[in-house]
Amino acid sequence: MFLVVIIVLSFYFTQEVNTSRVIFIPKGSSNSIISHLDKNNYEVNLLDKIMLRLIGKPQSGWIDLKIKKMAKIEFLYKLTTSKAALKKVTLIPGETYYFFLQNLANTLNISTYKLFQMYALHAYKKDGNIIADTYYLPLGMNEEQLIKHLLSITERKYQKLSNKIFGQYNQENWYKYVTIASIIQKESASKDEMALVSSVIYNRLKKNMKLQMDGTLNYSKYSHTKVTPAMIRNDETDYNTYKNKGVPSDPVCAIEFEAIKAAIFPIKSDYLYFMKSIDGTKHNFASSYKKHKQNIKNIKREKRKLRKQKAKSKKITKIKKKKAVKIKKKKKVVKIKPSNVSKKARKKISKDDKLKNLWK
Repeated sequence: MFLVVIIVLSFYFTQEVNTSRVIFIPKGSSNSIISHLDKNNYEVNLLDKIMLRLIGKPQSGWIDLKIKKMAKIEFLYKLTTSKAALKKVTLIPGETYYFFLQNLANTLNISTYKLFQMYALHAYKKDGNIIADTYYLPLGMNEEQLIKHLLSITERKYQKLSNKIFGQYNQENWYKYVTIASIIQKESASKDEMALVSSVIYNRLKKNMKLQMDGTLNYSKYSHTKVTPAMIRNDETDYNTYKNKGVPSDPVCAIEFEAIKAAIFPIKSDYLYFMKSIDGTKHNFASSYKKHKQNIKNIKREKRKLRKQKAKSKKITKIKKKKAVKIKKKKKVVKIKPSNVSKKARKKISKDDKLKNLWK
């Protein structure tokens, strides 16, 4: 009987398991881990649970099994000993999915085409689905696993914040705020300005005014492109807020939490316009077009003054350089006249010097 049991167990634990190279194991007890594996089509049962307890506690997080086919006993052993190597990848606030996915593919050495394909398949919107953050991603994940992993991290964070603020999570309504937050992210010079920029957006929407913001045209592959009059004329998408009223149907970039908080809680103001200050570190806000035009005039005047100061400074530097060259040319080379001491005397002096040097 004992021999029969041994034969059965040996046959069972040497069966081949087909798995993905990298798998995720949640934190928890052996029971919850076995339950998770069973739900994910690994067909584990009581025998596996007992064997897993004898071998050791399974690792949590992403596990790199190195191979996709192995015996069941090897699979169980690897669950307790393996860990995936992690790679650091940062999604900068205001960056678009178009550039982030390319960076991701290069960093993790995976297919850019497949990554874009999986993103298009699983993402809810064109952008704003992955929150701006630093991610530590396991090497060995395929393109679909990676996209699903990143989307699920953001979705959990969105749900948590929405439940905290509204007591519920409605994906469609939430992404309306994400879209406004993405415009705030593109337009703000700093986090301190976000709620003010948000107030301008809402004030213009209330008055049925077009947003007319450059940031909305910095979508997708145009993230780093300077918005020109030609671009404004030719862009026929709903990202063009110079032509279309309201906000675009999709977010324009990845956001940080400060931007979405500003989108939900704008400051109360009567501002309708803003423009960058002379040094570009902040914006000048205005509640009327007349005041806005005055701000533009002031900036132009300051820029002219700066240009004049730079030109004057360059002119002074040139004059100084010319004067220095002239002074150098005027300097005469002073020739050292030979001494009036006779040759005989010089010889004697040199001889005396040699004698003195012997005693030094």
